[in-house]
Amino acid sequence: MLKSCKPGQKGKIIDISHVSHLVRRRLLDLGITEGSEVCVKCVMPFGGPIMLECCGQCVGIRRKEAVQMEVARI
Repeated sequence: MLKSCKPGQKGKIIDISHVSHLVRRRLLDLGITEGSEVCVKCVMPFGGPIMLECCGQCVGIRRKEAVQMEVARI
């Protein structure tokens, strides 16, 4: 799960099929697809978003969606 990654850890996205259709479409528009390599930049406190770096850009992902994304650590 993406939620279990700590700041500074890198991973490869394995599965985003459990994420809602609208969020999945937005991720695809940003270039975040299955097979993409991501790096967790920071985890915001109090249930806030998780900041990812992918394809040279930073993206905030809600924890609700992060729980549904399958990531393999590199």
